[in-house]
Amino acid sequence: VQLQAFGGGLVQAGGSLRLSCATSGRTFSNNDMAWFRQAPGKEREFVAAIRRSGGHTYYSDLVKGRFTVSKDNAKTTAYLQMTSLKPEDTAVYYCAAGPTILSTVRQERAYYHWGQGTQVTVSS
Repeated sequence: VQLQAFGGGLVQAGGSLRLSCATSGRTFSNNDMAWFRQAPGKEREFVAAIRRSGGHTYYSDLVKGRFTVSKDNAKTTAYLQMTSLKPEDTAVYYCAAGPTILSTVRQERAYYHWGQGTQVTVSS
């Protein structure tokens, strides 16, 4: 199973970026999709998730109202639209796929498949 995350880059505070995570159709349809991030010297943390049906989304309190997770079934791609970016959003962002339940949707261990990560740097 392969997930390819891309779209990261350098942006000024207040700016926007859209991350994409492409995978195979089978992986996409059978799994929930999520985004995690890891800042230097910190543990990886949950950012957002979307259930395989697309009907439910979940967000970290740190990004709620600024980030939007979505998916395009035809393109078998998940997205993370990030707006009003802050320097503290600087991190490597990872996409992940797995069969979660409500109690595990924010947990790394629920996701079996991971992308390679894409760097997001927000300058002040």
